[in-house]
Amino acid sequence: CSVYIYNSCRIPSYTVCVCSCRRSPRFGSSRGGPPPGRKFGNPGERLRKKRWDLDELPKFEKNFYSEHSEVQRMSQYDEEEYRRKKEITVRGSGCPKPITNFHQAQFPQYVMDVLMQQNFKEPTAIQAQGFPLALSGRDMVGIAQTGSGKTLSYLLPAIVHINHQPYLERGDGPICLVLAPTRELAQQVQQVAYDYGKSSRIKSTCVYGGSPKGPQIRDLERGVEICIATPGRLIDFLEAGKTNLKRCTYLVLDEADRMLDMGFEPQIRKIVDQIRPDRQTLMWSATWPKEVRQLAEDFLKDYVQINVGALELSANHNILQIVDVCMESEKDHKLIQLMEEIMAEKENKTIIFVETKKRCDDLTRRMRRDGWPAMCIHGDKSQPERDWVLSGRTDRFASVVSLKMMFGS
Repeated sequence: CSVYIYNSCRIPSYTVCVCSCRRSPRFGSSRGGPPPGRKFGNPGERLRKKRWDLDELPKFEKNFYSEHSEVQRMSQYDEEEYRRKKEITVRGSGCPKPITNFHQAQFPQYVMDVLMQQNFKEPTAIQAQGFPLALSGRDMVGIAQTGSGKTLSYLLPAIVHINHQPYLERGDGPICLVLAPTRELAQQVQQVAYDYGKSSRIKSTCVYGGSPKGPQIRDLERGVEICIATPGRLIDFLEAGKTNLKRCTYLVLDEADRMLDMGFEPQIRKIVDQIRPDRQTLMWSATWPKEVRQLAEDFLKDYVQINVGALELSANHNILQIVDVCMESEKDHKLIQLMEEIMAEKENKTIIFVETKKRCDDLTRRMRRDGWPAMCIHGDKSQPERDWVLSGRTDRFASVVSLKMMFGS
């Protein structure tokens, strides 16, 4: 049998997922054998763990939080009631009270100006509790579903952190490092970093595989305060001496659970070994399996954990999910029916997920032949092609995405 899934968001966008009942290996290995080896050895094998002497390292400040008078007046009952209403649970000692609006975080005016331009009304649940915690310099773990506002939860405190550190000198690496599992997520984070950092002249760059190394190396050599990177490409640059992490005092692991699923744990450990141990570390994840818990225990000190919603993996509750179980021979016909229904409203767009690259190409050709403006994206496509499809520059089209690409192959 086959499973037909489509997500109908209550905001005007749709997701269609088409897959068969076959399951691919979780960590991307080929069936019946081990994953293929690297031609030039294991990534990061030439990097040696640094031995840090904290007495010799330059001191740095990481606590910039001053509790607003309105927050000070919040009673314990009000604090607990706000967390209950927002489904926030906190584990760990010394967690600050949540804020209920942006001005209570007391961000600098250059940050508030951008927030006002974006027309944000109030912080999301993860931001309400995450801003005070990150600004206070504490290590933290944030567990929240995708789309919860976690990117701003760590980037705005990162900008405040950077602006309280000495200026970069020639040869210095980044002050803030964000590790992300995929190039697409890294690019999204870099755009947010640019939007909020440009007012205080904070430079950022995005380092990921599948694109020429030259421009990325030039950015790093000129000096950037924020580096958003996928683990593999960053390992390559560290081994080649193109950058270093001696100045890094603010480390973010974004979508930690997904990075572990994609097999990045050895690279992550190699990278973290290059960063001073008294850094501030923030880990973000949608789930809390034992592998992520172990990573937190190894990398974070005296951390506070924030959970928004349930710890179990769940889909976004703002999305209506409909599952249609059908025969293999019925799938194409059902897809056309579904497309006609969804695309009847001109502002709608569609994403269709399939299992293999070949199926991705075949379905895209068939849809274009039938008059649907479909675009295709998978691991064999060049980075400019992927960027063009993801930019959404066409008015109306359906994106067909290979699941193999989503899991790193």
